[in-house]
Amino acid sequence: MRRLALYWLVRMSDQRSRVAVLGSTGSIGTQTLDLISQFEDRFEIVGLGAGHWSPTLAEQVKRWEPELISVAGKPTDGDASGVPLQVGDEALEGLVDLLAPDIVVRGKPGLVGIKACLLALRQGARVLVANKEPLVTAGDVVCETAKKYGGTILPVDSEHSGVWQCLRGENIEDVQRIILTSSGGALRDVPIAELDAVKPEQALQHPTWSMGPKITIDSATLMNKGLEIIEASWLFSVPPSLVSVIMHRQSIVHALVEFRDGSVKAQLSTTDMRFPLLHALVYPDRPSAKLPLLDLVAAGTLTFEPVDDERYPALNLAREAAKAGASYPAVLNAANEIAVERFLAGDLGFTQIVPVVKRALDLHHPEADRSLAAILAVDSWARGVAREMDF
Repeated sequence: MRRLALYWLVRMSDQRSRVAVLGSTGSIGTQTLDLISQFEDRFEIVGLGAGHWSPTLAEQVKRWEPELISVAGKPTDGDASGVPLQVGDEALEGLVDLLAPDIVVRGKPGLVGIKACLLALRQGARVLVANKEPLVTAGDVVCETAKKYGGTILPVDSEHSGVWQCLRGENIEDVQRIILTSSGGALRDVPIAELDAVKPEQALQHPTWSMGPKITIDSATLMNKGLEIIEASWLFSVPPSLVSVIMHRQSIVHALVEFRDGSVKAQLSTTDMRFPLLHALVYPDRPSAKLPLLDLVAAGTLTFEPVDDERYPALNLAREAAKAGASYPAVLNAANEIAVERFLAGDLGFTQIVPVVKRALDLHHPEADRSLAAILAVDSWARGVAREMDF
């Protein structure tokens, strides 16, 4: 039986697992710490990483008393309360190098901390990946590193966690289709003709999830699902063509897996990121936690719809990049980040986001070199192109 690219774990020992949270002051980081506060007999917070020193980080340091913290820039107010401090662009990597944690929660956005992620995999750690960029941009490098050194990549976004749970105990060769669900984002009912005039504040009003600005805009364009298709292909060792997307407005069914005998498994929960975080932290156990339970009767009718390609051109663009492979997904991701940044700044219209990304892909000449340095160079090139593009 062919094993999944997602390497299964053995049960935790009685000894507490040493955990480093990269991006501890963000949404994923704070929710991780909230969960771990319920399981302090199983986990020990040894490292915290953030972009800068802040009152939130100061409170976390006081609460968890880590062995080491890292920030990208020097503290300007307050201090580290006597805890050793790593500072600078390589601070996250230094933190992982010195602490060698058992579990690394990667809540940092974009490619920030990818070197720390790879180092953790080389140390044989479990890396909980909360965003799509590492696998979309450098999936081959990340997965090969995990396989070579015995590290483990675990998804903590709701869709891929749902797929993982549906595949538990199954043979990947029996999978006929992986189905990711999408709420459709904040603009799902805005007439297509009016999308040109959409302002950032409208696109940021997600109907079911509370997320950061970038992922919320990606949900409105459906680029997030395009990136998730690429990510799923690496996580589960399936071709992108095996991964499909359907609209599910209630965001209760997070993923489905269809098997060749016609059976379909689905994973459901309330819209709370702590569910996939908990699953990755304690796998293969399922301990009780103080999380909102799903009441199917109260939830009422669950609906499913096909994706409107005219409304969401980003999805097919991402499929084309996935099919082209090589360095095209890196360009897709980087150009999209800049296009979203420009839209949020008022420098680009909503319907210009996808054309910026498409133009960057059209201008790209694929790189045969798949070293991390080459991948980061492609990422930098695509950002520059998208930043300078006029429409």
